[in-house]
Amino acid sequence: MNQPAEPIPPVPAGACDLGAYPGENAEKRIAAGAYDPAGKAVRVLNPRGTPPPAALRPMAPRPASLEGRTVYFVDVRFMNGGVFLEEIRKLFAEQLPGVKTEFRQKRGGYTEDDPELWAEVKGKGALVVMAIGHCSTCAPAVAVHCMRLEDMGIATAPLVTTAFVDLVKAVARKAGMPELRFSFVPHPVGGKTPAELRAYGKGAMAGLVGALTRPLSEAETRTGALERPVPRLLGARDEDELHALFLEAGWTDGLPVVLPTEARVAAMLKGTSHAPGEPVGKMRPTETQEDWSYTVEQVAVNAVMAGAKPEHLPVILALAATEVSALHSSTSSFAAMAVVNGPIRKEIGMNAGLGALGPFNHANAVIGRAYGLLSRNLGGGAIPGITYLGSQGNPLNYSSVCFAENEERSPWEPFHVQKGFQAGESVVSVFRGRVLTHLLEVRQKTWREQFLNLVGAFTPTPWTNLTLLLEPIAARALKEREGFDSKRKLAQWFHDNARLPAKVYWDHQLVVNYVEPQARKGVQPFASYLDIPPEGMVPRFADPERIGVVVVGGEKNAYWFATDFDWKKSESVDRWR
Repeated sequence: MNQPAEPIPPVPAGACDLGAYPGENAEKRIAAGAYDPAGKAVRVLNPRGTPPPAALRPMAPRPASLEGRTVYFVDVRFMNGGVFLEEIRKLFAEQLPGVKTEFRQKRGGYTEDDPELWAEVKGKGALVVMAIGHCSTCAPAVAVHCMRLEDMGIATAPLVTTAFVDLVKAVARKAGMPELRFSFVPHPVGGKTPAELRAYGKGAMAGLVGALTRPLSEAETRTGALERPVPRLLGARDEDELHALFLEAGWTDGLPVVLPTEARVAAMLKGTSHAPGEPVGKMRPTETQEDWSYTVEQVAVNAVMAGAKPEHLPVILALAATEVSALHSSTSSFAAMAVVNGPIRKEIGMNAGLGALGPFNHANAVIGRAYGLLSRNLGGGAIPGITYLGSQGNPLNYSSVCFAENEERSPWEPFHVQKGFQAGESVVSVFRGRVLTHLLEVRQKTWREQFLNLVGAFTPTPWTNLTLLLEPIAARALKEREGFDSKRKLAQWFHDNARLPAKVYWDHQLVVNYVEPQARKGVQPFASYLDIPPEGMVPRFADPERIGVVVVGGEKNAYWFATDFDWKKSESVDRWR
């Protein structure tokens, strides 16, 4: 039987108390001064970024009763949340006949705002039950939408599954509404029958009614700022104690790190002309989480931990400046890829040839590792259950697939030139995806069929795209024998030929979640797909300009990978020298 959410204890001013999570005890000891550097034998710099202060927000007043009131049941469009809400709406009608109910599906994807619907609810003096928080992005989205409604004076009852309790409580606390009245139901909701969902709804009824009518407590009306300071220096009696702290606090990738002593960080900073306190950027693990900020020095701390050298720092700073997390908090278990172009490749000895995608080059390995560590520590990410929800995880997260493009052996222009940079500039480009598939050779008779089979399982969403990693031998065969005299032509071929039936396309769950709302709002090219008959064909990759081609490898054979990695951003390395 589901129970209403337990009240969240008040957050004392000046504390960084976000609930039970890995590393909580370590952070409490830090806040209590256990690692004050004064008088300690070993001093290190804190690898964490700077979280923003939280502005406490009061919740909306509650009516004493729902009798005569209107309750909106708002579906955020994930899984069969709409079916679930319809069952709950029926329960309201049966058990509370004096309540008028309205069902609405929020416009757009589940993270998008819907001011027209909010204005309609406000105009009727109604209350809101919203569902379903069922993934790493839609669960925080439910919390964010409900907090926005509470700000408007609309009482809400957000409904989330039990798999995301810690996540949504942390999101609400960091957004300044720690007492947001969640109700939790068993996970999963997807794949359940209406009868099963009705049973879940029965268990949630008391919590939902209580969330909408229980008088506000003092804690729910509190205002003011909640500062979350991060000490710059930490100290301990020996290195072993600090290694244990870093591991317990979740500041490492589970492997030993180089402790960022003041001397090591000072040496690392010699790799750039930029001042230690200069801001580099902001980063968040997902759209609905908060931005953490960080400086050149804070990036350098994580570079030291990864085992990097000062000459690697400009590339690592450029990665931080993209503001794209290597540890995106999606249940899809994304990983990152970083591709380096230009003179910096040779200057720091990066590998673009034999074994470039593997652990055989120091620069490739430590730059990729530093990208993961700074995403974890500077961007407020990678706390399992709160800011990291990868359901299975991804082994590529250890080094973020970092390598240099083999420009010298490529028959085409370098990747960074395609993105508008000059050939002589040094640039790093970041991608996000999940999987790699493998092929040998460009066969004369069946290369077309083999190419399409290679990408046939890639999910057709705007943010899961195609990036090809081609051995120079395979690249030259495509140009010289098959006539692909540019990367753009090869990308266009995949766009034109990698297609699937419309009835299959529109039944992909992620297409339902993300693409269909865009299509129905008129966003092209997706809106045009709505007119394609069920047996007609839809492009698997919507935008050929986002299909990437990178040449890498040692020319031992014509192997190549197709990946579902999508290009996110390219950043100048020269800017950070």
